[in-house]
Amino acid sequence: QVQLVGSGGGLVQTGGSLRLSCAASGSIFSIDRMGWYRPAPGKQRELVASIGTTVRTNYADSVKGRFTISRDNAKNTVYLQMNSLLPEDTAVYYCYAYAMVSYNSGWNDYWGQGTQVTVSS
Repeated sequence: QVQLVGSGGGLVQTGGSLRLSCAASGSIFSIDRMGWYRPAPGKQRELVASIGTTVRTNYADSVKGRFTISRDNAKNTVYLQMNSLLPEDTAVYYCYAYAMVSYNSGWNDYWGQGTQVTVSS
């Protein structure tokens, strides 16, 4: 299967920056989209940012202009550069990959273990 390992979280003051990384490994045939989710009030989770193989990106309105997602396809790794962090960005960030493990397995979502980001005011 596919394993996702995230890193780069931590504690930062308001206005600070963090860079999250998430590397996919295991039996990977192909990865389509990769990205990050976080819990949100009234929702199970919200999409923070995602990126496709053609570098097409998607961001939550609350992070546009502050967060930048990028991807290294050769390393099966996705990055989230978070600038101008706010206390409301505090959350556990979960990376995901929409991937196939073989040519006939079909596409499935795979999730990382979560990375804590804490922004102090």
